[in-house]
Amino acid sequence: MSIRTLLVSRVAEMITGEARLQSRRAREEKRRRAAREPHRVDYFHQADDPYSWLLAQALPLLAARYEIDLRCHLVSAPEDWAAPERASLEAWSRRDAEILALKAGLVFVKSALQPDPSRVAAAEAASTACLMEALPAQGLSRVCEALWSGAPMPEARGDATAARREGDALRRKLGHYLGGMLHYGGEWYWGIDRLHFLEERLTALGARRADGPPAEIYAQPLSPRADASPGHGGEIHYYLSFRSPYTYIAAERVRALADAYGLALKLRFVLPMVMRGLPVPPAKRNYITLDAAREARRVGVPFGRVADPVGQPVERGYSLLPWAIDQGRGYEYCLAFMRGVWSQGIDAGSDGGMRRIVEAAGLSWQSARPLIGGDGWRAQAEANRVELTSLGLWGVPSFRFNEVSAWGQDRLWVIEDAIRASRQ
Repeated sequence: MSIRTLLVSRVAEMITGEARLQSRRAREEKRRRAAREPHRVDYFHQADDPYSWLLAQALPLLAARYEIDLRCHLVSAPEDWAAPERASLEAWSRRDAEILALKAGLVFVKSALQPDPSRVAAAEAASTACLMEALPAQGLSRVCEALWSGAPMPEARGDATAARREGDALRRKLGHYLGGMLHYGGEWYWGIDRLHFLEERLTALGARRADGPPAEIYAQPLSPRADASPGHGGEIHYYLSFRSPYTYIAAERVRALADAYGLALKLRFVLPMVMRGLPVPPAKRNYITLDAAREARRVGVPFGRVADPVGQPVERGYSLLPWAIDQGRGYEYCLAFMRGVWSQGIDAGSDGGMRRIVEAAGLSWQSARPLIGGDGWRAQAEANRVELTSLGLWGVPSFRFNEVSAWGQDRLWVIEDAIRASRQ
């Protein structure tokens, strides 16, 4: 391992570590108390974002449960660099929000279509007026419902351009780029999926109201369930990338899910997004890294000593994957590679690093060494990408069981629900 790789991986471990997180939180709380400020939570609302509607529905419960100063801001849709494949992203967000709303006991319009620009403009104007209300989130939710259902828009109007400009500036200053986001004390929380992290933090700070609603607003399900039982065959297709931290975080759980229900796990590797020409700018990369670290801690996966495998290391890793699959050790090799580069600081661009990975997977380095650098894997990676695109997806990790597909390490429950439904 080079000195540079060693230093970078140790810095990454420090940045993503629990100790630094708690130290940063303690400093923020000390500053807040010294300034006699309330627990300020900023919400960034995008009028035509399905996840913003779901979160807006949950915010009144959050305000009832915690002593917080909730401030709502209208923001623009993310820029192109933050939303590659925009049409596909919008279509997937609608589909995902419908499933998520049902799981969380919220509302989303079934089989909704993307609202036309004139309706979005009217919704933004009505949303601007809501920001002046005593309970702005309730108004924002009503506007979203009208927008997505096609109902008449509330008649209140405001200067949406000025409101968006102000909201965008604050979001940019605080370091983000998406709608449907909450910010509290230097940390970001996306949609209802990350709301439980904010609830845990506010509870630890003693901000819970004694008379507030007792139940957690949305507890993200973990798969597999305790009552899983093997069936009679079938497959889970696991679309993965060695450069995706979320792919790594999902790896052990997707294998456990397949084993719990007696299913074969099919490894469908694709090139990382950045190696397919899709940009991942610093703001996005920073958020993903910190969020992945937080998710890894939640599910008990070691993470943080990172040796980014982008470029040649990924290609070297993929050059051995078909062979590892043929040896019956494909999953073990994938896990060893991702665990190595995301939690052990292993440089997969070096032979020494690759040897550690290969042997950790229970494979022969002597047999593997001559295969490194071959191109036989490229056709399969492209075929996997084409199939992923045909599902309306392009990011990883993604999963498919029969005709049901899902994107994201926090959507394995969608696949488990589909498995259970198929056996009823």
